[in-house]
Amino acid sequence: MRSVSPLTILSALALFANACGAPAAPAPTAASAPPTAAPAAKPTTAPAAAPTTAAAAAPTTAPTAAAKPTTAPAAAPTTAPVAAGGKTVKIGFPYGITGDLSSIESEAAKGSQLAVKEINAAGGINGMQIEPFYADTKSDITTATNVVTQMVESNKVDALVGLTDTSYMLATGPVAQKAGVPFMDVGGTAPVITSVGDYIFMLPFGDNTQAAATAEFTYGKKGWRNAAMLMDTEWDYTKFLAKYFIARFTEQGGKMLLEDTYKGGDKDFSAQMTKIKNLQPQPDFVFSSSNPDDIGTIVKQARDQGVMLPIVGGDGYDTPLLLEIPGPERSANVFFSTHLGIYGDDPTAVKFRDAFKKEFNAEPQSVFAALGYDGVNLVADAMKRAGGIDHKAVRDALAATKGWKGASGEITYPAGDRIPSKSVALIEVNSNKFNLLNVVVPEKIPEP
Repeated sequence: MRSVSPLTILSALALFANACGAPAAPAPTAASAPPTAAPAAKPTTAPAAAPTTAAAAAPTTAPTAAAKPTTAPAAAPTTAPVAAGGKTVKIGFPYGITGDLSSIESEAAKGSQLAVKEINAAGGINGMQIEPFYADTKSDITTATNVVTQMVESNKVDALVGLTDTSYMLATGPVAQKAGVPFMDVGGTAPVITSVGDYIFMLPFGDNTQAAATAEFTYGKKGWRNAAMLMDTEWDYTKFLAKYFIARFTEQGGKMLLEDTYKGGDKDFSAQMTKIKNLQPQPDFVFSSSNPDDIGTIVKQARDQGVMLPIVGGDGYDTPLLLEIPGPERSANVFFSTHLGIYGDDPTAVKFRDAFKKEFNAEPQSVFAALGYDGVNLVADAMKRAGGIDHKAVRDALAATKGWKGASGEITYPAGDRIPSKSVALIEVNSNKFNLLNVVVPEKIPEP
């Protein structure tokens, strides 16, 4: 881990406080980089659809826990460059740089920052520079809603890119929809997100897609027939993911021996572990539908209390906390579904990883960095295809996206659907690394 002096961190936080103000809902400011702070952790969520064939991928590994930097890179100027004539493309970036979501959203913010820098250096969008407006949601839904409202009503942004959780998208999406501002969700995965309206787009696949991928992997590839379930009852993401997993796993003939719950933020899982240990027969694995801030603790306590079964889940596991909290030995034998971008040898993903490392002097620590990067680039591409920044034209261009190649995979929006058809990466945790097992498209996906 790269060490950073306390003075550096305090200076960065002070700069953000001065720029955005100290209130609960900081006012978004035009700046070349998002606010900086030491990450914490929390949820993820998110959407989608998919085809019906599987594609294998060359095994590869993601960075280890020790590589996570403690602050976002230093920003250069405090305002974005302005094109000749003063016209810019205003894009709002609401991210949880601090709080429970920070372990993934701080990475997503860096990905977005990198994309803005690259696009502006290449001449901008239709000759106009991107003027980014960053604000820290503090991983709080009310603050996030206020931030998005300010971006839409005060900053008059032309598009929004950000957020990684279903509950946050369901709260903030109506603000953008009412104003007719395209909003690219970079991490919320519940298919219900796009029901908010036709200006809301998902960049990731849906929970029904990733749940089907893990259900088919556990039942078909691993031959596991009996499962125990743990589900966080506090978040839409974890509830949807669990629902879709059970549907696909049992449809294939699998049995749920236990369906237990907990509340996000709980610190003691001994009661749940005791129930699992007492099951007769024992399950083949545990499916824990969990967010980033909880899964590391769950894995650690499971191993410490003698539950050595495989633990399986979704993209909420794609956080350095899964490696850091349990440690190398305890985190082994964990499997999860996630997005492409920091896994595999796809040239677009490799190019992104190289650029990220050059910009931030560190490997991306979560796949959400690639999603934040792709979100900006896809919106920029739609604006170019639309020939301008008219919101309706940009919305229509986004909806017409077919075969767009990003770091996190290829994106196509099926007719009438704003959830992309995308492949799912399957990861095994071993040797203190996230190792890519395969890239698949589920054979059958539960209805949203």
